[in-house]
Amino acid sequence: MVLSVNTNVGAMVALQNLNITNKLLEKTQLRITTGLKINGPKDDAATYAIAQNMRGDIGSFRAVRIALSAGESTVNVAISAAKSISDLMIEMKAKVVQSNQAGLDSQSRTALHNDFKALRDQIDTIVQTAKFNGKNLIEISATNMTVLSTVDGSTITVSAQSMDTTTLAINTSILTSSSGAASALTAINTAMTLVTDKLAALGSSAKRIEVQSDFTVKLVDILRAGVGNLVDADLAEESASLQALQIKQQLGIQALAIANSGPQNILALFQ
Repeated sequence: MVLSVNTNVGAMVALQNLNITNKLLEKTQLRITTGLKINGPKDDAATYAIAQNMRGDIGSFRAVRIALSAGESTVNVAISAAKSISDLMIEMKAKVVQSNQAGLDSQSRTALHNDFKALRDQIDTIVQTAKFNGKNLIEISATNMTVLSTVDGSTITVSAQSMDTTTLAINTSILTSSSGAASALTAINTAMTLVTDKLAALGSSAKRIEVQSDFTVKLVDILRAGVGNLVDADLAEESASLQALQIKQQLGIQALAIANSGPQNILALFQ
């Protein structure tokens, strides 16, 4: 082997190996810091592209989930209001039945009518306040609502279910006379059946939205797990690799120091 002070082959080899170790150590430290084994296209272009596409799908499904949640809340508000209306109508029917008693004096009829009217007015108050995010499904001018259900634009249609006293045909009912009380009984029975049907329709729509929402959540979880399988780092493996590389780095530094001290041995030849 030729001894030279100008060219130290051993030092060059030791430096090359040390640089390789340092690069591997940097990659391992980055994986541990981010928790990802693929941080960019440079690490694995194909896998990174697949993961990015899946992340885009996750973002889309999350947007759908938000739309479904808003739709579900709107329907739930309508259902809560409809249940309250149904309860009020039970009380109203009790007043109507009382007013159909034979021989009831006018003062009692007036009191029953006033109670009936107060309950009826409360129905309209509930209808007017049954809004969520500006949408009311049970007011007199209510329109159908469409809820985004898939990333390709498919929707779930929720039919409007007007439950104001005019739509229920009890807005003109009176209990101040026996004939009025008899008509009111027919009207309230019809209205109660109508409210029950409308409440059932809202419940079916709410169930459909809930099922789709649950499925969307599960789908997002599956996609997130898929992305994790592609890009997440095995931290136990990376930890072991980090310790091994740190030892190799220390040995590389020592090897470089030894190689750099080689030319000094040439001095012994001239002593």
